[in-house]
Amino acid sequence: MLKTKAGSSVAHSAQSTTEVDLKKIKKKSLSGIISFFIRTVLLQVIGFVSALILSAFLGPEEFGIYGIVTQIIALLIFFSDIGLASSLIQEKKEPSREDYQTAFTVQQILSWVICLVVLLLIHFSVFEQKIGQDGNYLLLALAVSFPLATLKTIPSIILTRKLEFDKLVLPQIFEQLVFHVVLIVLAWRGHGVMSYAYASIARSLIGVVVMQLIQPWFSGLKIHKKSLKGLLNFGVKFQLNDFLARIKDQLYFLVLGAYLPLDQFGYLQWSKNWSMYPYNLTVSNVMSITFPTFSRLQNHPEVLKKAIEKSIYFISFAIFPILVGMSLFIQPLLTVFPRYAKWLPAVPSFIMFTLSVIWAAISTPLLNALNAIGKINQTLKLMLFWTVLTWVLTPILIWFFGFNGVALAALLISLTSILSVMLIKKYVSVTIWPNVNAQVVASLVMTVFAMAGMSIWTQSLTKLFFGLVLSGFSYLLTFYFLSGKRLFKEIQSIRNNLSKDKSQ
Repeated sequence: MLKTKAGSSVAHSAQSTTEVDLKKIKKKSLSGIISFFIRTVLLQVIGFVSALILSAFLGPEEFGIYGIVTQIIALLIFFSDIGLASSLIQEKKEPSREDYQTAFTVQQILSWVICLVVLLLIHFSVFEQKIGQDGNYLLLALAVSFPLATLKTIPSIILTRKLEFDKLVLPQIFEQLVFHVVLIVLAWRGHGVMSYAYASIARSLIGVVVMQLIQPWFSGLKIHKKSLKGLLNFGVKFQLNDFLARIKDQLYFLVLGAYLPLDQFGYLQWSKNWSMYPYNLTVSNVMSITFPTFSRLQNHPEVLKKAIEKSIYFISFAIFPILVGMSLFIQPLLTVFPRYAKWLPAVPSFIMFTLSVIWAAISTPLLNALNAIGKINQTLKLMLFWTVLTWVLTPILIWFFGFNGVALAALLISLTSILSVMLIKKYVSVTIWPNVNAQVVASLVMTVFAMAGMSIWTQSLTKLFFGLVLSGFSYLLTFYFLSGKRLFKEIQSIRNNLSKDKSQ
């Protein structure tokens, strides 16, 4: 009898602890999403203003050079981590000092190897014919940022594991603010591509200083074999997944940069960058929170299911009208402002890139959830399929449609994202359509409304702005009728959790 009571007491205590942990995870995740959303809105506003100014002062060729260099660096980033950071975040148990020290040491070594590789590329003029001397300086400036970035990695991981996202956003805000201020001032003074080089160095330095002030960490250089073996078990697979993504995106864009005329690649870079703004505002914002959060919910399938569905619901609610509005109004906007008319050839690519993001907004959270619960082998297969499809389909479409074939390929490939829905259902019983149907219908109503009045919206800037507002209102009104009750219920639930957090 005594044993039964004792066992019951232990079970009740464990259950209570679990409930407390779940509530803590929920509250920190919600406050983290708000912090990241505020950060992202601020950064997107800064980036948006910067892009407008730079589009006036810089031409397609300079955008093309910056695009080629950033693709080179993005490809090299793969070799600076080998998945150790993600492995530390995904770990169920708290990483040891040896784990952190090993990850930091390996990253330091790899970052300096990358700097050496970049110096060799510059010395042998591998890319100089395409990017010029200024492009080489920009490449060097971005390479130097690698060793500096490793000084932020472990503090970032510690804050992420604690779910202290409000602190994590501060270095990013300072980095982007300094980057864009320096970039705009130097571009305005006529420094061209070199503006990016100086701005990149300034961004790296300020980021390290702010991060070390918030979460100081430095424990020397040493590799512990046991820690390295444990971290590589998940890290290598995760990094291989990332490597395939880079072959599919960065490496392929780098090949395109070498093949296409610089102005055409500039159009692609411009349209791709602008189309990704809504994605960065919503999906990337939420993904920064959900990976560590989903990892903590691995042993609670029902809670994990609800968390995934809510992320899909809110992401699609926010991103669908933005993407539809951008696709509908991009050409009228460029026409109204004569100085931006030089970007009109990029409109078809812009629209197709933007529409492809709709599918990415659904598939990315699902793949993120699979990685978080350790199903990295499954996402690896899917990424391999997309990589092969990109390299096979894109050249064919370029042959028939010129540089616009790149965006068309991205749009067609995005339709296969339905596979990610089928994959997640094997492990978590999520439902997708009930969480996006109102958003889809509201977006269709918005499209019909905007197209019906397009002859009016294009008459002047005032009427264009009026058309944007009315189209957005048609989306909100339709969504309210279809899913307003649920939306307010979800918002009230978030407010209740946050208010409880403050009271405690």
